Parts: sequence; structure tokens; C-alpha cells
Amino acid sequence: MSRSESSPDSYDDVPLSALLPAARSVYSHAITAALSQIGCDDLPGTGSYIISAMHWSGASLEAVIRWMGVSKQAVSKTVDTLVLRGYLERVRDPSDRRKVNLTLTSRGREAGKAARSAVEKLDRALRGRVGAQQVATVRTVLVTLLELDRHERRPGGLRPPSS
Repeated sequence: MSRSESSPDSYDDVPLSALLPAARSVYSHAITAALSQIGCDDLPGTGSYIISAMHWSGASLEAVIRWMGVSKQAVSKTVDTLVLRGYLERVRDPSDRRKVNLTLTSRGREAGKAARSAVEKLDRALRGRVGAQQVATVRTVLVTLLELDRHERRPGGLRPPSS
């Protein structure tokens, strides 16, 4: 469809860079609704992402922060809030008393389970509309984009063309 033929509600001319955050917000809204239904509507900003990623993958908070591409300092207030609201707990590492691990509480696991359920429901609806192969292709594209960024940030990596 050409620019002049596209409807005002069409996404045909929207740049991919604008579609990505808009698409992410669809997941955010679904997760927020699911959390609200179980009384966990007090998660701050990226809190639902942190909780659901830790629950889903079993990864440590440090790994989730790396996936987010931010520093520990960038999410420290969120982590403090998650501890205060009962989603995470600080536990001394038995092998190194100086180290503190953050783990999900039962409330955190419940919130993670609700978030995962919301994501899976949305993923099923998406596969129903476009098919599993299309969803797999989109995932491949997104992972490739992330890998390009990671490669570009390394010394000797990809660089944008000079103008």
C-alpha cells in the first residue's frame, strides 16, 4: 500500500524503531492487568520485567540487569522498592558473608507466574493471528538486532557508515 493509499490507522509507514516500544507496551499492558488482578499492582517501572525475568528464567538479578543493558546503579532504587514491597529478599551468601543475593519471595514468584501467564496468552493470540513461523522470524530479527548492537559496542565491532 502506498503512502497516499494507507489509512490513518495503518502502521505501514511507521518506522521499526517506533514500532518496537509500541509493541513492548502491548506486553506491558497485559502484564500490568494480570498483576492488578492478583493484587500486585504496586510494582515500580521496570519491576515487573525484573520479577518476571527472574521467575521465568531462574536467572539471578545480575543476569537480568545485563539482559536489560543497564547498570546495577540504574535499577538500585527499583530493587530497593521490590524488597520493601515484598517481591525480593536479600539473603547473605553462605559461602561469602560479604555478598548478598537477591531472590524472589513467594509474592515475587506469584507475580512472576502471573506475568508469564499474561505473556504466554498474548503470544498464543499472536501465533493464532500470524502463525508460529512468523513469530519465530520476528524473534530471530530482534535477537539479531541485539547481537548487532552488542557487536558494535565491542572494540573492532561494526560501525555505522560515515556520512
